[in-house]
Amino acid sequence: MDKDIVPGLLAAIDQYFIETNANSKELKRLVELQKNGKADYKEVNELAIEIGKNMSKALKKYVNAESLPDEKFYFNIANRLINTSLKTNFDIVTGYSSDVQKSLNEQANLHLKAQVPEFNQEKAKGLIEKLVHAETFDDVAWLLDEPIVTFTQSIVDDSIQKNVEFQSKVGLKPRITRTLVGKGCDWCRNLAGSYLYSEAPDEIYHRHERDRCIVNYHPGDGRKQDVWSKKWS
Repeated sequence: MDKDIVPGLLAAIDQYFIETNANSKELKRLVELQKNGKADYKEVNELAIEIGKNMSKALKKYVNAESLPDEKFYFNIANRLINTSLKTNFDIVTGYSSDVQKSLNEQANLHLKAQVPEFNQEKAKGLIEKLVHAETFDDVAWLLDEPIVTFTQSIVDDSIQKNVEFQSKVGLKPRITRTLVGKGCDWCRNLAGSYLYSEAPDEIYHRHERDRCIVNYHPGDGRKQDVWSKKWS
C-alpha cells in the first residue's frame, strides 16, 4: 500500500504557517488595533490578505511536483490539503471578524450577536477540481498562490454580507462602502461607492484575483425602525 503523504504534508505546512504568523509584524499590528477597539472591516481585509499570503507560502514550500505521486494532484490529496488549509484560514479570519463586529455593534449601541458565515465549500471545491484535472502539478502550481489569498479575502466579504443582511432584517439601515485600492480595473471602478444595503449592487461582494478593493460597512446609529409604524427608536 502506498504511503499516505497528506498527514506529513499537513503537519509541515501547519508548523511553517504558525511560525510565519507568529513573526508577522502586520498581524501583530492588526491584533493590537482590534484589542483597542480601533479595527473595522478594512483591518479584517488586511488580516485576510496577510493570512492568505502566509498560507500560500506554506503550501508552496512543501507541495511541489517532487512531493506528489506521479507529479500530480490526486483527488484524495488535493481534497484534504486544500480543504484543511482553507478552513484554517476561515477559522482565523472569522474569529477576528467576529471580534471586530462585536466592537462595531457596541460602538453603535447595538445589542446584537456577531454573525458568522458558512464555509464556502463550493469555492473550495472549484479550486480543488482545477488542481485535480491538470496533467501535472506544474500546470497548476499558480493556484497555490493568489487564489488562496482571494479565497481568504472572500471570507471577509461573506462575513460582511451575513451581518449586513441580519441587521437589515431587524430594521437597521446598514451602509456598505466599496473602496478602490490603487487605480483599479473598470469593473472595480464601477462598483466603488457607498450604498444603503437595499440599494447596493449585487456584485458588491464579488472580487477577481489580485483584487484588493476594500468592502466595509457601518451598522448605523443603533436606531431601529418598527416595520409597522415606521417609527424609529
